[in-house]
Amino acid sequence: MAKDAVVLLNMGGPNDLYEVQTFLHNMFNDPNILTMKSGLLRRFVASVITANRAKSAQEVYAKLGGRSPIAELTKSLVQALQRRLPDVVVDFAMRYTPPYASEAVTRLKEAGVTHVYLIPLYPQYSTTTTKSSLEDFEAQMHAQGLDAVVTEVKHFYKNTHYNETVVARIEEALDGDAPEAFDLVFSAHGLPQKIVDAGDPYPRQVKEHVRLLDAALREKGLHFGGVHLAYQSKVGPMKWLEPSLETKLGELFRRKVLIVPVAFTIDNSETLYELDMEYREIAQKTGFEDYRVSACANDHTGFVEALASLYEKMKA
Repeated sequence: MAKDAVVLLNMGGPNDLYEVQTFLHNMFNDPNILTMKSGLLRRFVASVITANRAKSAQEVYAKLGGRSPIAELTKSLVQALQRRLPDVVVDFAMRYTPPYASEAVTRLKEAGVTHVYLIPLYPQYSTTTTKSSLEDFEAQMHAQGLDAVVTEVKHFYKNTHYNETVVARIEEALDGDAPEAFDLVFSAHGLPQKIVDAGDPYPRQVKEHVRLLDAALREKGLHFGGVHLAYQSKVGPMKWLEPSLETKLGELFRRKVLIVPVAFTIDNSETLYELDMEYREIAQKTGFEDYRVSACANDHTGFVEALASLYEKMKA
């Protein structure tokens, strides 16, 4: 008898301060992140980056309580989706930290799963996120001999349930205040320009997603003073997608701003630390009267419904 499994995939984050080095090591050894052809060179560069960033990264996670919240938040989402899909095995795997894909595959084998539906928790497709997570999971399936059909989602930024969830999070952040007084800035994780030039569709899909969300907001009567797109999390000297969030904040003439993390579905260090702490400090120093960050979808009921609808569409 056929048995389905829905597996949610995400990048992961340190579960404690000791795991920070593991997280950085695994991420920068990913050939989808450091794209040089030489594995030896990649390992050398990854070791240098890890050594240089480990201490500062530990300080970041210390401010978040000593760990990334991403695993616990994803686990809560999985539990909610399991209640929504009681006849399906629902599981999750992280790319760079436990629980790894290998652990999820072992559980699927034990459960006798015959069809695996993979949903990377990235609204827009990128080789650095979606492709990396899918490749990793499928490699583990082959390594463990899990003989199951695989169906995968490449992106879901057009999903109505998901976009309604993002709008709901924006409304929560407004907390009844008039949107006209705020600039709305959709902040997406940056990407090196060379990866975009190699054909990565991510920035195109991010721009289309912002357009769809802006239209959804207007349909609900939420008209902001201005709607913008910016990119965060630049690392190193090479050219990345522009404008940066810091540059965009400097261009705004309104003194109230609401930041929406458009490329993340689960809150993590880039949202809870970088956006909500680092950029808040920048905004306050440059005279903003009000600086707000909307929560990610996390385990919102609308996101659960979005994931269920993606499974049902794949299965149809």
